[in-house]
Amino acid sequence: MLEAVGNHLAAMAWPLAIALAWLSGEAVSRWLSLPRVCGYALAGFALASGQIGLLPNPAGTSMALLADFAIALVLFELGQRINLNWLRHNRWLAVTSLVEAFGTFIAVLLVARAFGLAHLPALLLAALAMSSSPVAALRVANELRCSGQVTERMLHLSAFNCVFAVLVFKAVAGYWVLTSAGGLFPALWNSLVVVGVSAGIGAMFGVAVPTLLRCQHRGGGDATVIFAIATLLLVTLTHSLQFSPMLAALVFGLVVRYRRIVFSGADRGFGALGSLMTILLFVFAAATLSWPQVAQGAGLALVVLLVRALTKIGATVAFARLSGISWRKGALTGLALMPMSVFTILLIEQTRHLGIDVFSQVAGLGLMVLLLELLGPVATQRALILAGEAGREEGG
Repeated sequence: MLEAVGNHLAAMAWPLAIALAWLSGEAVSRWLSLPRVCGYALAGFALASGQIGLLPNPAGTSMALLADFAIALVLFELGQRINLNWLRHNRWLAVTSLVEAFGTFIAVLLVARAFGLAHLPALLLAALAMSSSPVAALRVANELRCSGQVTERMLHLSAFNCVFAVLVFKAVAGYWVLTSAGGLFPALWNSLVVVGVSAGIGAMFGVAVPTLLRCQHRGGGDATVIFAIATLLLVTLTHSLQFSPMLAALVFGLVVRYRRIVFSGADRGFGALGSLMTILLFVFAAATLSWPQVAQGAGLALVVLLVRALTKIGATVAFARLSGISWRKGALTGLALMPMSVFTILLIEQTRHLGIDVFSQVAGLGLMVLLLELLGPVATQRALILAGEAGREEGG
């Protein structure tokens, strides 16, 4: 009898966790005025195998494919909002992006080495620290119905950070394979080839899907369904071939935007599907963490978080006037870039087949991920509110 009950609970674990996460998100939004994603993350961590134990560790399971699909929907939407012409007219924004991302890489690498972290783990940590989670940024911006200079810069810099982080992380992973006697070909395959083919597949979808839409004369809700199906196919293909679904989805959105296919006629954020996938994504990311991981390397984690924040804010402030905004809005843009956890978890998950256990190699990473999953969206929310770019909150 007890075994049958246990089997039923195991089968219900993820649906129940998603329902509890939704309730948690609504509670923190209504009672604490915090982003809903904070509640999703808190519920996922609390229910994980290392804590309450309702959810088994989802890393390496079929749930990883759903998580890839969830973040791909976000990255496609983000790519749709990126205006590359802006970089041609405002080159200081491009300079800001380069200095902010690679300045963070260098600063975190120096801190990690100063704390005695080995060379390769330090490179991995520095590469991960470059990223800014587009999931939290876009979700918070959509919840608050934000528009303005800080919002647009945050989204653009988040997208560029994603690209830089993937490129550097894949390069470090390839170097790791090379140094572990994996050979030159596997090293190149897991770095340059993965990046190039992933971007190529995304570009191919970016050409094919708009062509299909034109032939079918579809728009609005039909476009939402078609783009969602295309994203699912893209993720399944790249996931099965062990390429990068995240990079492919971002390029997919960029190419669609470049071909002047406007997504505004479709549901923003993929409507109810996007909301459901966001809950699953944050629960998945938090459920990969356990207390032993979080307890390791607290000193390094806190210093890296401080250095990362100062570097990103410092870069956006330094080039604020040159790129056309005030120093205050530059600082708020840097503050809004704090989230990184969900993107980091999915990026780590994509190196699992290489046998690189990043959490065991990089002390302090678990605490960094947990703190930024809970506090990063709050920083984004407060930055956008202080910038005066928040409208009426959805559902408010």
